[in-house]
Amino acid sequence: MTTQLLQEASQIIPNPQLLINVVSKRVRQLGLGHRPMVEVGPRASLTDIALKEIIAGKLTFEEQNASADGA
Repeated sequence: MTTQLLQEASQIIPNPQLLINVVSKRVRQLGLGHRPMVEVGPRASLTDIALKEIIAGKLTFEEQNASADGA
């Protein structure tokens, strides 16, 4: 994972905890065989691919607010 990719992705998802969750979920999907939504080189890590997808706007997320009762 390059620092530059992480900085660019954090411009799109500024909440570090949310960024980590989005990237880790996508890395799991890629590890299970899902195809990348961006063009990648042969040596790109799954984390780099997920970050590039966020930067390219191919990977979206929906932030959910916690309910009033904490459930």
